[in-house]
Amino acid sequence: MRDKIRLKHYSLKTERSYIGWIKRFIVFHNKRHPLTMGKEEIESFLSWLAAEQGVSPTTQNQAFSALLFLYREVLGIDVSEWNIQALRAKERKHIPIVLTREEVRRVIDNLDGIYQLIVKVMYGCGLRMSEVLNLRIKDIDFGFDTVYIWESKSPKDRTLPLPQSIKEELKIQVEKVKAIHREDLKQGYGSVELPHRLARKYPNAAYETKWQYLFPMRKVSRDPRSGVIRRHHVLEATLGRNIRNAAKKAGIQKKISSHIFRHSYATHLLQNGVDLRSIQELLGHKSVETTMIYTHVVAELNKGKVISPLDLSA
Repeated sequence: MRDKIRLKHYSLKTERSYIGWIKRFIVFHNKRHPLTMGKEEIESFLSWLAAEQGVSPTTQNQAFSALLFLYREVLGIDVSEWNIQALRAKERKHIPIVLTREEVRRVIDNLDGIYQLIVKVMYGCGLRMSEVLNLRIKDIDFGFDTVYIWESKSPKDRTLPLPQSIKEELKIQVEKVKAIHREDLKQGYGSVELPHRLARKYPNAAYETKWQYLFPMRKVSRDPRSGVIRRHHVLEATLGRNIRNAAKKAGIQKKISSHIFRHSYATHLLQNGVDLRSIQELLGHKSVETTMIYTHVVAELNKGKVISPLDLSA
């Protein structure tokens, strides 16, 4: 299972999640081998997650995806004819929470150093956390004021306009990374994880400056997959913690996560008159229907302009 996941270049986070779900599935059925189980066992496991464990629809879908991967990719069993019918966790359609421009500024002002710049890029380009953390030096084109996003969750690569207000800050950050990389090379390190088979095709590319992460960790660490000691990008958990702390300092009472800046980016563009199709392209959404959720956000926000009858009678 693990070998197949790595062969298909899934993230380490997905690998750990899928392996965890398969273990739970096997233990749930008294450690029976998956080859001895099928449609009924999958249905009972998924139903148990929803009814007894009270998991969210997203969590249940993740477990289902892990099981499908196991049967299709690892065991080579076609499950398309099984018509799996499990008790599904009730899914609610949530309107994304967004920040006002003033609230965004307050959160950013309460961030320090590299974390402040990361959030500026995240909000200024509407990036997912994984997208901003996986940026490399080569992905910032200062000549054409363009940010390149490669092989993200989106179905295709895309380009984004570089916010001019942070152009100089990013140039300084690039120079800092270059200095860090030079020191790493002196210490006998200096390599970086490369996507897919590039490391095999271009053995020296991992040591090139252009491939270094734009937002690296303070220290080198051991790669959990290869065992190589190298400098990875800032961890998602670390960035998330800094964002929550900044929001608390700023007195923001809304539920804060890194994704709120992407939601705010799209909503503010829509409020500023940018058309839905353009926003779809900027966000990298496969379908415009996904982007349309932000029209509902704006509609909800506009309700605040409606004068209450109570105020009319005052």
